[in-house]
Amino acid sequence: MMRISGIQNSRFKILFALCSLLFALSCTQQDKMFRESRVLMDTYCTITVVGPSGQKAKEAIEVGFDEIKKLDKFLDNFSPDSEVSAVNKFAGIRPVHVSNETLDLMQKTVYISEITEGAFDPTMASVIKLWKFSGRPAAPSIPPQAGIGNARKLVDYKKVRINSAASEIFLEEKGMELDLGGIAKGYAADKAINAIKAKGMKAALVAIAGDIRGYGLSTTGKAWKVGVQDPRPENPNSEKPWEDIFAALNLKDSAISTSGDYQRFFIRDGKRYHHILDPATGCPAESGLISVSVIAPEGYMTDSLATAVFIMGHEKGMKLLESSGLDAILVDSRKRIFITKNLRGKIEVLQKGYETAR
Repeated sequence: MMRISGIQNSRFKILFALCSLLFALSCTQQDKMFRESRVLMDTYCTITVVGPSGQKAKEAIEVGFDEIKKLDKFLDNFSPDSEVSAVNKFAGIRPVHVSNETLDLMQKTVYISEITEGAFDPTMASVIKLWKFSGRPAAPSIPPQAGIGNARKLVDYKKVRINSAASEIFLEEKGMELDLGGIAKGYAADKAINAIKAKGMKAALVAIAGDIRGYGLSTTGKAWKVGVQDPRPENPNSEKPWEDIFAALNLKDSAISTSGDYQRFFIRDGKRYHHILDPATGCPAESGLISVSVIAPEGYMTDSLATAVFIMGHEKGMKLLESSGLDAILVDSRKRIFITKNLRGKIEVLQKGYETAR
């Protein structure tokens, strides 16, 4: 991922801190645990596997990375050759034939949009481009309200047409564009895990930036231990990764994703402008939350719902999560922690200054 001038982009730090914690808590000299990191999907990807031999582990890691690379080729809206770019190019003109993977992800994406009542919307590309949080081609800035208003006219997930039988996707209105950045990494982690399982690995953990999917047990015979980054660290420039983690929990046969206002942002006139944009306003969400971590069976769910719940806010977000049987850790601007019922008592808070809400 590009480091954007003027933005505190902490995704690299998240992964480094996470992996340090994982191995500090999970490894012994006798472990047959293998790990490799690469830059894919514009960020760091780390695959950790537990298996019988180094050669088999290497092969499993390779097929995991192959899945991530393949999906990036299909889904990257910045690449003119991707399937998503083709769908965008022919918006309002004609349907575009896509791969089974892109079709499957779009079906899942529309489902998430429906259950979140549009808080997660894959057609936000026109608005996202205005804010330039990707750093492509320039640093972010506050767009004029008129520009935001015009861009929002092209945002409506209900105008995404999916023809499953023909494997086609069509955007009804010319100028509409898809941006699957809020769900693609979690989905890629899912696909990588499936490929690694097929190679016979006993356990694995795939981390694509802040989106993590695991299965099986670590070499200690226990669930994977993962950390959630501190959204307001006392020392944001610390070189000690454990100081960046405010909470830890066990992850077994599931996924976790975190969205926060500290990952990509800039300060203007004392106000924080972050990258989590609300489809209802076209501006950074002002829900009172600063961090949302969602735990669910699959990464596409955690990736998209972490964003959606951040936008929805504490009350609506918790209601959706509880009714769906999913777990989450929410942190608001007063450093209060809200935890879903099933997860209470299973979170270890590591930093001072946070209060668990009752």
